Amino acid sequence: MRTATLEMPPAPRFEADASDGVLVRQVAEGSHDALAALYDRYTRPAFALARRITGDQVFAEEVVQEVFLALWRDPAKYDPERGGFPSWLLAATHHKAVDAVRREQTVRKRRATLAEEAAFYVSAPATDIPPVEDAAWAGLRGERVRKALGALPAPQREALVLAYYAGYTQSEIAARTDTPLGTVKTRMLAGMRRLRDLLDEVSDTEGVRR
Repeated sequence: MRTATLEMPPAPRFEADASDGVLVRQVAEGSHDALAALYDRYTRPAFALARRITGDQVFAEEVVQEVFLALWRDPAKYDPERGGFPSWLLAATHHKAVDAVRREQTVRKRRATLAEEAAFYVSAPATDIPPVEDAAWAGLRGERVRKALGALPAPQREALVLAYYAGYTQSEIAARTDTPLGTVKTRMLAGMRRLRDLLDEVSDTEGVRR
């Protein structure tokens, strides 16, 4: 007696020359090949648009990668009833490129402020600093602070300025300075303690003069 065998239907063959709509549907089904086909088909105009907006090749490449990654994660973002895929893709590229420019401008403004501002003020408490150090920092203002900061080792001064003046978190400081997070925390704690000691010395000196 022959045993019946169940024959599986052949898997649908991927066609690189399929329409955009078909490729997007295949992307929704998890086809990397379909995504690669769309990338090959539209990466050049998308990059040209991103390059024109950002004015930077690296930023433009990152923008294009983000656009196609967003398509891979959520293909339903493209609605064929609202227009063709090329128009949608270029609109998405334009939006992400503008966002990238705005983020970079914000970073540059922060850096310029750090370089140009002589004053160093703190208006909000730092959540990562122990309470004793936070309390010590609350009363620091003006010229005495600038002089005390100048006496700190450069790594400690950089960490404190980025945290309290530019508003970066400790994790962001670690990433921007390419420094381990533990090292950043140690520098900030040591810097705060040294800063407090320096300010106490200045206060004592001024008290003697009076």
